[in-house]
Amino acid sequence: MGDLPVNPLVLIGVGSSFAFSGLFYHLYKGKKEELKKLKEIPIFKPDQHLVKVLKASPHRRLQYVAVEGLVQADGESLASQFVPRCYGVIQKIAVEEQWKFWNSLTKTWNSRTINRKETNNSVPFSLVSPGAFFDDLYVKVQNPLEASGCYLDRVYFKKSRAEKGLADMVMNGILGEEPVAMEVSEELLRVGSTLTGYGEVVLEGGQVMRLQAPQDGRKFILVPTDHRSFMDGHEKSASMWKMLSAVTGITGAAILTKVICGLVGNQDGKSKKA
Repeated sequence: MGDLPVNPLVLIGVGSSFAFSGLFYHLYKGKKEELKKLKEIPIFKPDQHLVKVLKASPHRRLQYVAVEGLVQADGESLASQFVPRCYGVIQKIAVEEQWKFWNSLTKTWNSRTINRKETNNSVPFSLVSPGAFFDDLYVKVQNPLEASGCYLDRVYFKKSRAEKGLADMVMNGILGEEPVAMEVSEELLRVGSTLTGYGEVVLEGGQVMRLQAPQDGRKFILVPTDHRSFMDGHEKSASMWKMLSAVTGITGAAILTKVICGLVGNQDGKSKKA
């Protein structure tokens, strides 16, 4: 090891820099390909233009498009159980207990979540254009719980410490388990929020439109933002991976250049002495 002209740690640093550069470039290429496919998807709003396009399409059906609109309950909306005057069309309430258990092998307490209970509720809803009235055009969203995407907004969260008496503490110490806290959270797809759905759109009859899971196997996606913001997020992500690839690549190249220059300088010095 002492005969090596270069510190092994430097070589590891150079190799790691180039490895990360390659990884980040791969992620950048993947994101760019995803962006290219997203840009090919037609974007519509629940308006007369969409109705005309559907009427002119085979079987009055668009296989895969994006529809952007505001969330509106078809009937009565769901009221938040914790936040006044907060309404939605999809509701998820989760209750879970945080416990710690004694590990006799490592002599430490380990945390674990147990007794998680989740309640999901939903009501039929549609997407409407901003400023539209109830009788205007709308796109009904069919089976939204089957869609992928993080489209729920957390409107409530509370973490409360577990109450323990003296008898409980003694028993927990004997058993090697102890309740720590209780967590309660509520998520909603709120009425009036902007939502973009990716899927198949069908004209049912007259001017009634329906957004549903595609029949060609592509993903049914709901995004809790407008289409432009969704695309901007992907553009920023691609730029980030590109920048990280360039920075790590340049860093590796700079270190490698310095190492080579050092080796050449040492060789020249030895030649002159000789």
